[in-house]
Amino acid sequence: MELQNILVTSRMYKELESIIEKEDKRGKAFRYVDEKHIKDEDLRWADAYVSFYPVENFAFHQLKWVHSLGAGVDRYVQLDSWKEDVLLTRTVCSFGERMSEYCLSYMLSELQYHDAFQKAQNKKKWQPLEPILLSTQKVVIYGTGEIGQAIAEMLKQFGVHVTGVSRSGTRNQRFHQVVTAGDEASYLQEADWIINTLPLTPETNHMFNAEWMNILQSAYFINVGRGATVDAVALIEAINKRKIKKAFLDVFEVEPLPESDMLWEHKNIVITPHISAVTTPEEAVACFLDTLDRIEADKPLENKVDLNRGY
Repeated sequence: MELQNILVTSRMYKELESIIEKEDKRGKAFRYVDEKHIKDEDLRWADAYVSFYPVENFAFHQLKWVHSLGAGVDRYVQLDSWKEDVLLTRTVCSFGERMSEYCLSYMLSELQYHDAFQKAQNKKKWQPLEPILLSTQKVVIYGTGEIGQAIAEMLKQFGVHVTGVSRSGTRNQRFHQVVTAGDEASYLQEADWIINTLPLTPETNHMFNAEWMNILQSAYFINVGRGATVDAVALIEAINKRKIKKAFLDVFEVEPLPESDMLWEHKNIVITPHISAVTTPEEAVACFLDTLDRIEADKPLENKVDLNRGY
């Protein structure tokens, strides 16, 4: 595939421009535009589109390639119609490492009783509690792709027992076992922690609903996948029933999370503003340029999106 006119748009388009102009010697024509100011003529000019998501007036026109600056591509896949001859790729960088450290930080905080000791300190009370070892924990990770594997590999180093859940149930050495989605009930009942890394697809939309949550036995829940995979009303009810001990949410069905949303107020929900796996300009450019080189050299693409699967 030969590409010449590349449209780059995002909230950090100036940072991307600065890095690309320093590193790129490929002789391509680039156009850098704030995502709020994309015009139809920009889209008609381009044969490649680089952004976190499609802008409101997005149209394919002469596009051959669309590259997502993030790992998630649900906004692209959910477009009314996708031109079959347009390639879709996504950014792959340190997301697995970042999400692993995000999950580990909250696991240790709970197991080491950080909140309890802080409250005791504020009251000037000496109240010993015995920290819980990571090696005693059982974790179920939904999604056995790159991110799920990275989290599993990190946790196994601490002696954590890790079960993966995937569509196929294909065995993976980074997990102690992998089970097919729908066959994981017995593992959920024994789980101390459940971590969601799933993309948003028609199959995963509100997958974590009341029926699913009723299986749990007071487990912690971490969502670093997609917000719409979780039924928020059912989640709050499950926490109130102690089916879920505490939830750590980095992604939401509507972002930014509206001030009126009931999730803000719950004492057993921790909210972070979609920061578990940020895309830095440097990593975004590195992945983009590597993908560009591979496309033009007709080399295999590990970050190519399967439009039928939605990831």
